[in-house]
Amino acid sequence: MAHWFFFRRNGGLKEEDRFSARVGMLLLVGVGIVLILLALPVDKETHKELFQLLALLITAVITLSSTTFVSNALAGFMLRGMKSFRLGDFLRVENQFGRITERGLFHTEIQTEERDLTTLPNLFLVSHPITVLRSSGTIVSATVSLGYDISHKTIERLLSNAALAANLKDPFVHIMELGDYSVTYRVSGFLSEVKQLLSARSNLRAQMLTTLHGAGIEIVSPVVMNQRRLEDGIQVLPPQSSELPYAEEKIVENNPESLIFDKADAMAQIEALKEQREAIREEITVLEGQAKSKKEHIGPWIEQRITRIRQEEERLSLQIQQAEAAKIE
Repeated sequence: MAHWFFFRRNGGLKEEDRFSARVGMLLLVGVGIVLILLALPVDKETHKELFQLLALLITAVITLSSTTFVSNALAGFMLRGMKSFRLGDFLRVENQFGRITERGLFHTEIQTEERDLTTLPNLFLVSHPITVLRSSGTIVSATVSLGYDISHKTIERLLSNAALAANLKDPFVHIMELGDYSVTYRVSGFLSEVKQLLSARSNLRAQMLTTLHGAGIEIVSPVVMNQRRLEDGIQVLPPQSSELPYAEEKIVENNPESLIFDKADAMAQIEALKEQREAIREEITVLEGQAKSKKEHIGPWIEQRITRIRQEEERLSLQIQQAEAAKIE
C-alpha cells in the first residue's frame, strides 16, 4: 500500500520526485518499526530494552557501512541538491563517459559509447570532478599535425571550411604546438545537437581529410617522408574512388547514437513526458481555483478548458505507461 501511495498512484513520478518518494518510504518504515514496538503487549521496562536494542542495531549498521551505504546515500542527497545533471545528459568522470540512464539514492547509471551500462557510486561522483555536456550545445574539436612548409593561414582557412562542412557553427582554429618537425593545429566548432556528438566528431575528422587532400596537402609525418625515397612532386594522397558519393550518403543517413544510447534516449523521453504532465497538472490546479472565484458566465469556459487539459493529461499518462513498459534494460 505504501509503495503504491508513493510510486504508483499518479501513474509514475518524475525522476526528482521518485528520489523524495524513496526517502519518504524509508522514513515511513522507520516510523512503522517504532509504532510496532510501542504496540507490543509488554511492560515498560521491556519497551525500554527493545528501543535500546533498536538504537544499538542502527548505530552498528551506520558504523559498519559508513564508508559505503551511508556515504553513498549522503552523496546522493548532495547530487540532488546540486542539480548539475539529469537523465539523458552526457557525463564524463575520470575515464568514464556516457549518457545518464538512471539516478538512484546510492548510484548513478550511464550508458557508454559501447552501448554498455556502467554503474557509478554516488560517492565516486562527489569525490571526483565531473563534466556535463550542456544540452544547449558543446564544442567539437580535432587535432592534426602538418609540416612547416605550408602557411598557417592557409591551414586555418581550410580547417575552418572543414568544420563548416561538418555542420559545425562558428569554427575556429588554434595552433597548439610548434614541434621539431610539424605544427599541431586544433580545429573546433559549435554543435547545437549534442545527441549527435559521436557522429559529429567522426564527421569533422572525415571533412578534414577531404578538405586537406582536396587542397593537395599531405597529412603525414615529415619523419616518415624522410625515411622514404620519393621523387619531388610525389604526394601521399588516397586514390579517388567513384564510390565516394555513395559512402558520404551512407554516413549522413546513418545515426549510430540511436543504437548506442537507446536506453538513455528512452529514459530522457520518459522524463520529458512526466515534466509535461506535471506542468499540465499545475495548470489544472490554477484553472480550478479561477473557476471557483470567477463569475458564473465565465465558469463554463474554464470548465471546458479543464476538460481538454485533463484529456491531454490522460494521453501523456498513457504514453508514459507505454514507454515504461517498453523501457530497454
